[in-house]
Amino acid sequence: MGIQLPHVARMLIIQAKNCRQVTFCKRRKRLIKKANELSILCDVDVGGVIISNNGTGRLHEFSNTNSVTGILQRYESHVETEKEISEHSNYSSMKIGELLQITERQLEETNADGLTITELVHLENELQTALIQIRSRKTHLMLESVKDLHEKEKLLREEKKLLENNRAQMKKNRKVNDMSDLPPQRVTLNFLK
Repeated sequence: MGIQLPHVARMLIIQAKNCRQVTFCKRRKRLIKKANELSILCDVDVGGVIISNNGTGRLHEFSNTNSVTGILQRYESHVETEKEISEHSNYSSMKIGELLQITERQLEETNADGLTITELVHLENELQTALIQIRSRKTHLMLESVKDLHEKEKLLREEKKLLENNRAQMKKNRKVNDMSDLPPQRVTLNFLK
């Protein structure tokens, strides 16, 4: 027996090649239209890539910015940053766990009652040093992230200012155009007799 698809899914599978192509074109256009609306209404960057599967492998792309490549590069850098942060946090937690295990083993091996005060202070200092290093690394990563966000904010503010200037210029040009459409008025001077 084959895989049983739900009734709705069975209806969506289009058998005729020509019908599939027509449906693909219509839905692709609607998808691009919706992506464009999303980018305008929500003021977000949107990019999409569609590769047809009809043998030609034709590539269709949409981007409300200059290129899909720019959006993909931003996505990749975001994913890498998130991955790096999670790896460092995993490393930090792993390092703490390892230190606790080492300390526990040392206490079990040497019998804690048999340790001198100096040895216990030494173990405590090692733990404190490791914690300080981990916190320092975490703080460093957070500061780098904050710095990146500040740079992005600065760029966005500059872009906003540029857009506001463009908008003001467009309004000014529109006013000048509206005034040029008005019929010229005659200027009359009344002289005293």
